[in-house]
Amino acid sequence: MSIAPEGRLLFGGDYNPEQWPEEVWAEDVRLMKEAGVNSVTVGVFAWARLEPRPGAREFGWLDRLLDLLHAHGIGVVLATPTASPPPWLGRLHPDTLPRDEDGHTVWWGSRQHFAHSSATYRRHAAAITEDLARRYGHHPALRMWHINNEYCTFDYGDESARAFRDWLRTRYETLDALNTAWGTAFWGQHIDTWGDVIPPRRAQYLRGPTQLLDFRRFTSDALLACYVAERDLVRRHTPAHIPVTTNFMPLWTGQDAWEWARHEDVVSVDVYPDPRDPLAGQYNAMLADMTRGQAGGRPWMVMEQAAGAVNFRPVNSPKPRGLNRLLSLQSVARGADAVCYFQWRQSRQGAEKFHSAMLGHAGAAGRSFAEVKQIGADLDRLGPAVAGTRLTADIAVLHDWHSWWAGGQDGRPSAHVTYEEVVRAWHRALWEAHLTADFAHPEHDLSAYELVVVPQLYLLTDAAIDNLVAYVRGGGALVCGFFTGIADADDRVRPGGMDARLRELLGISTVHEWWPLEPAETIDCGAFTGTLWSEELTAAADAEVTAAYRGGELDGLPAALRRGRARYLSTLPRPEDLRALLADAALEAGVRPPLTGLPAGVEAVRRGELLFLLNHGREEVTLALAEGGRDLLTGARVEESVTLGRFGVAVLKAEPAAGPDATPGAGPGATPGVEPGAVPGVGPGAVPGSTAPR
Repeated sequence: MSIAPEGRLLFGGDYNPEQWPEEVWAEDVRLMKEAGVNSVTVGVFAWARLEPRPGAREFGWLDRLLDLLHAHGIGVVLATPTASPPPWLGRLHPDTLPRDEDGHTVWWGSRQHFAHSSATYRRHAAAITEDLARRYGHHPALRMWHINNEYCTFDYGDESARAFRDWLRTRYETLDALNTAWGTAFWGQHIDTWGDVIPPRRAQYLRGPTQLLDFRRFTSDALLACYVAERDLVRRHTPAHIPVTTNFMPLWTGQDAWEWARHEDVVSVDVYPDPRDPLAGQYNAMLADMTRGQAGGRPWMVMEQAAGAVNFRPVNSPKPRGLNRLLSLQSVARGADAVCYFQWRQSRQGAEKFHSAMLGHAGAAGRSFAEVKQIGADLDRLGPAVAGTRLTADIAVLHDWHSWWAGGQDGRPSAHVTYEEVVRAWHRALWEAHLTADFAHPEHDLSAYELVVVPQLYLLTDAAIDNLVAYVRGGGALVCGFFTGIADADDRVRPGGMDARLRELLGISTVHEWWPLEPAETIDCGAFTGTLWSEELTAAADAEVTAAYRGGELDGLPAALRRGRARYLSTLPRPEDLRALLADAALEAGVRPPLTGLPAGVEAVRRGELLFLLNHGREEVTLALAEGGRDLLTGARVEESVTLGRFGVAVLKAEPAAGPDATPGAGPGATPGVEPGAVPGVGPGAVPGSTAPR
């Protein structure tokens, strides 16, 4: 299903009019139109307003709101409000409240206070969802359904325990199989009856690793069942062309997003890079690449981002002038067909009154609103040329939640190795080398990629290992990071400390010991400097040692090696070294950046026929181009070079040189003779500087 069936990029955000007197709505709509907003998400936290007491339905205000928005051409992403049950539900039905690892009740007064496995919660959630769908499923303002919000609830209570046991019965069938998978012979924790199975609640010391892993899997599946139940209800009462989504929190451990994405019509995500982070652009790019991978390459949706400061960091800085626009257009460059915010109007009360909004406390005179208007105009110009198009990458970064869940537990060789940091380090290396990558699951078909990189996958299934072996034997190039392929699907260490198939593939004869490093410690690898980790390895006879440790216990042993088209790094090289290593691997695999000679901090991404150029620095840069084209943001024609100012962006489409009667570009905002909203000078042709990488 299409996010923007009319060829327009969606632009807007969460709208919570129940926080405001109804007379404010008209001003909101007027300012939305001024800002170019064409879509708002409504009703996310409105359950108590819609059902103020059990069984009551107060839909009149929502009727008036949807009618008002439709009358002004603003579409609605209608949310089911089930992420935030009304206080009366917890008071009357305590079984709907989750419990933490210590058995304490998680009370109402915030949000996400629902027990996902509670039959009572699911019954009440289904009732309000179905009534919403019946009433608004054919409303002309409806553009999309948004189920719940940021599913993230863990529950260790009795309802969850019963559901966990049922889930385990389905997975293992017998207690013997469960005991074998969980390794309960260790510490004498043999399970004799199903009633002995509980969630991994607070314990005296380390808990069973596979019990913890399975509880993560169960939680993801239990939350997914809640989503699917509501999704199916709204579909029953809605035309088939209306898509259904729910918003992911990226790099959050509670959901297996690969599995969840299969059940969404549109994959959507909330992105909140820290504006104080000098690599905020890389982080934003990584989340885009990950979400695009989950969407199978289809366009995806930024459901939430911040127009300025957030409120959940120790220090919450606003976005500097221009950064909001840069990151928004970067998401579009990497496949987004919708750019939305939390929220439209900044709250004056409540826990997030210092979380920025499109219309902040400064109102229409504020800098944030002025920038929002510019972004709306940019997206309006780009929509016809970019909506529905795809980005094609020749590199895949492999990522798996189950491996993360298993590898991130206590009792591992180093508490300083965090999966997120390792993945980000490898993606950063590719980003700084101007190489665009997809994220992929290790069991996905990898044959379309010239290069596959594995930052770290501690747990690999047999199917995943066979897939990597087949990929390399089929001619693919692989670069694999440390501590990969150590455990099987039950978190059982494989014989030899690494799967034998993987050792053979990578040219490793023996894994003797793992030697993790202290946070500030480095290790000399000759050709580069390693950090965080090292390994005591013996290389296979037919392997090539490309870098060796110098000094210390590992002196002379391989730090990096390769066998044919497969490479292995037994440490985490410094950022500049990892960038050089991956750039070399990409060059050897035949992968080239979209544009050569780019300075640091400048990003080039090709989406469809368009070349996006983004300057993540505060200094002006001038980029040489192989051929001319039209900048769709300004309407101006560019020839041999383009200049990007602070946080500047250009979106180039190749176009034959203008003839003597052509009208020159009129600068930002419009081109003479072009209707508002049209894209000037859009014609056939290759992207400037484009050369097929293969």
